[in-house]
Amino acid sequence: PDAARAYLDRLLVIGEIPSATALIARLMRNPALGYTVVGVCSPDSSRLGQPGVGTSVRVDDYEVPRWGDFDDVAAAVDECGATAVAVTSAEALGHEAMQELSWDLEGRDVEMLVAPGVTDVAGPRMMVRPVAGLPLLHIDKPRYEGANRFRKAALDRFGALSALLMLLPVMVVIAIAVKLDSRGPIFYRATRIGLNNAPFQMWKFRSMVTDADTLRPQIAALNEGAGVLFKVRDDPRVTRVGKFIRRYSLDELPQLFNVVGGSMSLVGPRPPLPDEVERYDGRVARRMLVKPGITGLWQVSGRSDLSWEESVRLDLSYVENWSIMQDLTILWRTVWAVARKDGAY
Repeated sequence: PDAARAYLDRLLVIGEIPSATALIARLMRNPALGYTVVGVCSPDSSRLGQPGVGTSVRVDDYEVPRWGDFDDVAAAVDECGATAVAVTSAEALGHEAMQELSWDLEGRDVEMLVAPGVTDVAGPRMMVRPVAGLPLLHIDKPRYEGANRFRKAALDRFGALSALLMLLPVMVVIAIAVKLDSRGPIFYRATRIGLNNAPFQMWKFRSMVTDADTLRPQIAALNEGAGVLFKVRDDPRVTRVGKFIRRYSLDELPQLFNVVGGSMSLVGPRPPLPDEVERYDGRVARRMLVKPGITGLWQVSGRSDLSWEESVRLDLSYVENWSIMQDLTILWRTVWAVARKDGAY
């Protein structure tokens, strides 16, 4: 990983600690975005220092060198060899300082980026328009109704029916294996909460012993789930066949019947349990503005390995920025995520 980072753009982050660390955390967790953070310039009094002295800011598992405050940016660029700078606190610098910074960077062949202070808003919803000489960022409202919902429903029904026809032989084999492996029904039906907090019965191939729900309190101490989620990596309730089909997400194939019936979508937020929804705050509850999905941004970004906060952020980002192209991209990425078995247990 360190060798790969040598080929990324070297980014110096300029801003107050809260906004700077938020950007640093995302970039360092996702080197595929093309940046490696080589330093930060911040006026935070608890981390004051001079360029090159060696003070640092800790972000997750990374120690990011601190190169002074806003007045030290030009010197910091030369010292750390930055090829780009990202300003996360433009309001703290002021418009004159921003202008002077762009002049300072002009002769250094360094790209200047400015974070607008909003997160998880897709490009098509944003437009920069100058007003009285000030570049203002205009953000369109999220759209959940009308033609968007009709196109999504059409994609769901067509995609689910096509998948059922292609995967029918596989589903028959799995059904036989589940039946022969352990006593109990082939399918497992569980109550989940869907669009506008309406409950529905979600179908899955049974991957646990028949009394798994009643055994849950006995293994509560093994819970590794984040936030309100309940997850156990080596769950003793899982059967032999269950371990295999869960590893490749084959247990979720019967959810295609839910999609055909209209209670779920091919792509959407993770379908939550009723007791999870009861603990949602107002922000998290926005996940329920669209139908839950068989797959989603959470599925292609780490699944059970994600923190609760990151799972919520991804679900809300999907809800706010839905588009047909995004759904198709997530479906394509799901194939690779399942093949790699990332975060599945």
